[in-house]
Amino acid sequence: MAATGGRRRRRGRAGAGEGGAVLRRLREARDDLLSSGFWAASAGAVRAPLGGGAEPPARCVCYGLGRFSGCAAARLQLAFLLLLLEELRVPPGRCSLFDPAFSAQEEAALGELGLRLLPENEEGKHGVGGSGTLFYMVHCGKALYNNLLWRNWSAGTLSRMVIIGNSFRGMEERLLSRIFERDYPYIAKVLKGTEEVALPAHPRYLDTFNDTSVHWFPLQKLKELSPEVWDFTEEPTYQDCDDLEIIRREDRAERRSPAAAEP
Repeated sequence: MAATGGRRRRRGRAGAGEGGAVLRRLREARDDLLSSGFWAASAGAVRAPLGGGAEPPARCVCYGLGRFSGCAAARLQLAFLLLLLEELRVPPGRCSLFDPAFSAQEEAALGELGLRLLPENEEGKHGVGGSGTLFYMVHCGKALYNNLLWRNWSAGTLSRMVIIGNSFRGMEERLLSRIFERDYPYIAKVLKGTEEVALPAHPRYLDTFNDTSVHWFPLQKLKELSPEVWDFTEEPTYQDCDDLEIIRREDRAERRSPAAAEP
């Protein structure tokens, strides 16, 4: 991203009117969530981890939002994120986002909202450290969740996390157990230490928030897992995975290289 920063800034200024239109459509999406009652119905699921012993999040990381300037579903997901930050009292400046598909216009719009951009593709391997962290990952690939769990693989660290994204239980139900345990072992191993509450179904948003749940990891439940669970710390490689649903860091670099090589 740094190599193209100057070009992106020029494009951002030239498209200021377009950026205003994006923000206007985003406000409309927020109003839609509020007027439909979906946000009010979802608030209980959003607050469930706090009542279940999870640490209140001090910051947020969002992956895989998509092209919200042209996609109504992505816009609704971003509007939901902004409502979520308000509800949990996480300042926008403590929310970082990454999606390799973001345009310069979309990056500028996120900046206008006070949100931050992660500087590189982490492939989901974001360390929580000592802060309670909310991960917002609606409709992301399974490998991204698996990588995130691997990066924070200890009871003390996982207990500081809340993940809003694809249902872990749904993943288990849809995959053959041998494939699930081979390709996504960290999701498979943490299931018994996970609490999960689904967002409510709403006829207007069946494609936008389907299969989305709030997940958290109570420390006591994690401590009840067998010691062998924590002994396994191998970094995921997905060599045998036939349906890898994430963009790897090297994939992004390969797509940029031809343009970078031009005189």
